[in-house]
Amino acid sequence: MSLLSGILFHLVGAFSASICYTPQNKVKNWSWQTFWLAQASVCWIILPLIVAFLTIPNLYIILTEAPSKAMWTSFLLGFVYGIGGTAFGIAIRYVGFSLTYAISVGISCVLGTLAIPIYKGELVELANRLGFNWIILGISVGILGIALCGKAGYSKERDFKIGNISEKFSFSKGLPICILAGVLAAFYSFSLDQGQPIADVAEKYGAGSFQGNVIYLFSNSGAFLSTLIFCLFLHLKEKTFSEFFSSKKSGLNKSSFLFFNYFLAILTGSFWYLQFFFYGLGHNNMGEFKFSSWAIHMILLVLVSNIVGLILKEWKSSGITTRKYLGSALVVLILSVLILTYGNYLGIKE
Repeated sequence: MSLLSGILFHLVGAFSASICYTPQNKVKNWSWQTFWLAQASVCWIILPLIVAFLTIPNLYIILTEAPSKAMWTSFLLGFVYGIGGTAFGIAIRYVGFSLTYAISVGISCVLGTLAIPIYKGELVELANRLGFNWIILGISVGILGIALCGKAGYSKERDFKIGNISEKFSFSKGLPICILAGVLAAFYSFSLDQGQPIADVAEKYGAGSFQGNVIYLFSNSGAFLSTLIFCLFLHLKEKTFSEFFSSKKSGLNKSSFLFFNYFLAILTGSFWYLQFFFYGLGHNNMGEFKFSSWAIHMILLVLVSNIVGLILKEWKSSGITTRKYLGSALVVLILSVLILTYGNYLGIKE
């Protein structure tokens, strides 16, 4: 039951991450950097503070007892992840929600899952446990599903060119940004792993399954700092900082559009933070192969994001062949999750 709960928590987190960017399409008269900084303030600063305060008993005592090395390491790795998160948002401009998740999360899935046990010298020990081969198989099948998503992306771009459809879709521009985002996103997995000593202190004081929320105070604030630096650079370059308070365009109800834009930023930031919140709950329920949490979460994210892409009609102008590629990818991704779940089940039964 604990394993099933973990998978379901990861599913909810993946769904939250898949829809978090959709409000961005409704934002009016804000530059990208204005909206991005507004939503980042919510998901990386405001909500981590609020949730940690509500779910972590004796928070102040925990922060005084937790090792400072773990805090700084988690913060710095989060800083690197923040660069990847920014690249994530830029990539969406070129290849849409579903493909950004497919490519970036695919890379992050492999690096963020296997690099940690390799770095900690635990891979050989894990390999001797029942169910490990199924975990590796599940990850491999997941990579195949993600590759099929990439093939669907190439096919989608060809369909748009043949149909002479006016859309801001460029796989050639979006691909390198997606790769960068995927590599740097894997650092978040490292950030959480290195922050575990802080969570261990929180568990001692009764935080239970919510122990991971204390790590977000450091990993997410690190991500916010790198985002803040980049967004402020763009604001200074393009002189857009005033957008937080007013609009330069006439004929607009200033208070109305500002309220709506801030509402959308809060909505985006909240959905994005819920990804972290449910990831932590899922991770603490995964049994012996907790390292596979990252793979399960990422593969579910790709799966759900493509389903969301279909619902948002990102693939509406695609041909039959493209849709076949996408359909095959979804089936393979579902199979991957089932295999990973079975592998974790065997690990618990051992």
